[in-house]
Amino acid sequence: MKAVIFDLDGVIADTAVYHFQAWKDLARSIGIEIGENLNQQLKGISRMGSLERILKFGGREHDFSEAEKLSLAEEKNQTYRGLIATMTPADLLPGIKNFLAELKDAGIRIGLASSSKNGPLILKNLGITAIFDTIVDPSKLKKGKPDPEIFATAVNQLGFQPEQCTGIEDAVAGIQSINGAGLFSVGIGVPASAHADWTIPSTEALTLDALNWNFIRKQKLINP
Repeated sequence: MKAVIFDLDGVIADTAVYHFQAWKDLARSIGIEIGENLNQQLKGISRMGSLERILKFGGREHDFSEAEKLSLAEEKNQTYRGLIATMTPADLLPGIKNFLAELKDAGIRIGLASSSKNGPLILKNLGITAIFDTIVDPSKLKKGKPDPEIFATAVNQLGFQPEQCTGIEDAVAGIQSINGAGLFSVGIGVPASAHADWTIPSTEALTLDALNWNFIRKQKLINP
């Protein structure tokens, strides 16, 4: 295994609560009330994709021009950026700090494949920017998750082959993206229907030894 490529929300830090609050505030401002059920459908989805789902949920998908939608998305983003400005290294999810250190010590390259355009800001607030060897810029992609483009791009930026890399996600759309790109997929708390190569209950289960064992096991199944 040459590289591990991370999603951000729900994998490195729990920023989902900030996304949900910002979307709730935005939706309420246009007369739509959203709850946790819809929030689960927004995981791993781009900003504009999330807005489209909220508008459809509220029966307002035809009420705004493209320019107005861009303005709404930016309004949400400004609220979100205000919320994440308070994040510190203490907001890293359990086990992530040690896992990143294990990867770095082993010479394994580390990448970020997040749909969030705020990824670099969040990494900075968490104090881990220097650990990452590459960060995919989602604004330069043609398609969002579950399309494999974002993980395929991360692999290319690192200079490896997909089968040499692992992707880690906490959403079904993210696992579909990893699998589509041909990486070994790790799903955090995802259902069996996501078809992750290795499913774990939380980030606390992430250790290099456990990842290597499961990664090698799959390689042996593919090439007995």
